[in-house]
Amino acid sequence: MSAEVVGFSFIILGILLIIGKWIRVATPFLQSFFIPSSIIAGLLGLLLGPEVLGLFGVEVFEGGGLFPAPMIEVWEVLPELLISIIFASLFIGKKVPNIKKIWKVAGPQITFAHFLSWGQYVIGITLALVVLTPLFGMNPAAGALLEISFVGGHGTAAGLSGTFSGVGFEEGRDLAIGLATVGVLTGVFLGILLINWAARKGETEILNSPDDISDEQKKGLIKKEDQQDMSAGNQTTRSEVIETLTVHFAYIGVAIAIGYVILEGFILIEEALWGENMELFVHLPLFPLAMVGAVIVQLVLSKFVKKSILDRDLITRIQGFALDLLIVSAIATLSLSVLGEYIVPFLLMSVAAIGWNIVAFIFIAPRIMPDYWFERAIGDLGQAMGMSAAGLLLIKLADPKDESPAKEGFSYKQLMLDLIVGGGIVTAASVPLIIALGPVITLIIAFVIMISWLLLGLLYFGKKKSTQ
Repeated sequence: MSAEVVGFSFIILGILLIIGKWIRVATPFLQSFFIPSSIIAGLLGLLLGPEVLGLFGVEVFEGGGLFPAPMIEVWEVLPELLISIIFASLFIGKKVPNIKKIWKVAGPQITFAHFLSWGQYVIGITLALVVLTPLFGMNPAAGALLEISFVGGHGTAAGLSGTFSGVGFEEGRDLAIGLATVGVLTGVFLGILLINWAARKGETEILNSPDDISDEQKKGLIKKEDQQDMSAGNQTTRSEVIETLTVHFAYIGVAIAIGYVILEGFILIEEALWGENMELFVHLPLFPLAMVGAVIVQLVLSKFVKKSILDRDLITRIQGFALDLLIVSAIATLSLSVLGEYIVPFLLMSVAAIGWNIVAFIFIAPRIMPDYWFERAIGDLGQAMGMSAAGLLLIKLADPKDESPAKEGFSYKQLMLDLIVGGGIVTAASVPLIIALGPVITLIIAFVIMISWLLLGLLYFGKKKSTQ
């Protein structure tokens, strides 16, 4: 595969993204439900590729569709690289508050988010044991797909491609990305319906006019007079020495490298101690440990480097860029034949995950959140349907002026969630754990943890609500 093919693969992804943006700006329906341009671009790439256009006999290049086979190969492996960049960007440049403050502000959201995540393991593994494996012959690791796809999202789903292959569950990659797409598309749609419902029923303490959303916000545009106030990031180094963007990207690379060393160390320890009986770390992907590497980088910089050389806004821009490319390349390389082969299990898993999230939101969240239950929980629901960005968007719609602690709590919650589930170490290890321990033992562990979070929410935060 030549460097020219790799370069043009990125160029075509950029073209798909800008076309996706144009389509969104011109389509009121897509604007009303805040469908991301990256998903539109990914679906466009899928339609123009070998899986759709190629099946109708259109073959501009060998392999079918408008894209050459080597370009599709680049797109297939790209998400595994990009997900490490995304997770390494989570904590770099971010000042970590003390645990006491995190728990005080975000405790209810942390509790509910963990309850949702572990509940998806319980629902998913139960579904695999009762239906998916005995009736459809699916790998028991399918029980992990709900949490991987809905809470983890496209990045986690695509990033675990090597793990799926390593345990003989190759179809897991396409099923996971398909489920993540369903989650994002239905998540924002359901979130907006719930916001309208809450406003009418008086369940929200803030929102009075759910339809009061500007056209610019729907289109994803910023008025010219407001653009000068929007900073993509601060310049922290002189460009004649080294570009600020280069420095930030380099520190992300250092975090990934530290994660790689940690992973290789774990693999060596596993091979020396228990490798013959159980394989876990050998199937663990790099991205959750890249996040650990980012924490180490941030702690070292905070302690030993006095000057501010990292800007959080710029790190966020790099992260967003990587996420857009990841979503486009992952969806564009979906295998529709795999989804067609497993269409009934796919639909069952989709309904199970969406149903669990909605039931937990309506019946459990109000009993856990001591105040502003809707504003807090709608963010957790959005994230549990596939994207942190969707969670923030729904909070913004429910609480446009940040009058509640929902947005601040959501940000703090990520520190206590993403390292564990939602793409963290447990999510990354869930597939090999199910294979190593068996689905029954894994289900029991997940159930106990889920109930523990539920009891904490009901008996601790729930009682705080009753005393206010």
